[in-house]
Amino acid sequence: MVSLDRCATSVITPDVDPLHGPEPGVSKNQATLGMQTFWQRIEHGTIKPWLRRMRPYREATYSGVRVSYKSHLDGGGSTFGQDFIPLLRERGMPKVQRAFEWCTGPGFIGFSLLAHGLTETLCLADVNPEAVAACRRTVARNGLERSVAVYLSDNLKDIPASEQWDLVVSNPPHFVDTSFGQLRYHDPDWSVHRGFFAGIARHLNPSGVVVLQENNAGSTPDTFIPMIAEAGLKAVFVQNAAQQRTERSHMFYLGIMRASDSVPAWARAS
Repeated sequence: MVSLDRCATSVITPDVDPLHGPEPGVSKNQATLGMQTFWQRIEHGTIKPWLRRMRPYREATYSGVRVSYKSHLDGGGSTFGQDFIPLLRERGMPKVQRAFEWCTGPGFIGFSLLAHGLTETLCLADVNPEAVAACRRTVARNGLERSVAVYLSDNLKDIPASEQWDLVVSNPPHFVDTSFGQLRYHDPDWSVHRGFFAGIARHLNPSGVVVLQENNAGSTPDTFIPMIAEAGLKAVFVQNAAQQRTERSHMFYLGIMRASDSVPAWARAS
């Protein structure tokens, strides 16, 4: 998932100049609020991102693959994201030739698929350069250069057309109306999802399957099914979903394919 580094960094407010004080006609309370806003922008737009980049890497190990990460890059891939492994095994998915993790963050899910023998090769992409750096560090430290490709990409826009996948997995941002400004969790107007649905078909191999891990606290299957159909795709299975949004986090899965493709046995609705 993406981190918070794309926060606004403009720092001068219309109410107060931090060097010369408030403009004429601006009250003391307005000036105080303006200064607070100024320092909050400095803190969240400059200081905190810089401090996060200074943190040392940690490691999580999946079946011998050591994944490098920093905690602020983890949107859940190291915890509930690991539920992809038993999900795909229980469905009887055979080993695929190439898998892709969308909104990869440090690549917890993708590297785990590779480590557990569910894919032969792997593609990872994220919009955050810091997440991409973490993925490339994992590739180098584990000698995976021949098996794994990593791209810096705004959604799918910067991924070459030559990338074709049998399986796509993701734990994308889960909320449209909460967690504002937290890019690991907030998808404004579901624009990240819509952009993905619009572009994914051209990267799928015949009968390629997308499996998204969504959160009933932020959505239901009906949130996405119209978007999926509008993009020329079809939902082939829904698993573990509630019909209404839940108060607490409750993960469910959406299986998605091109509308014209035949559905492999492991991805059929049960």
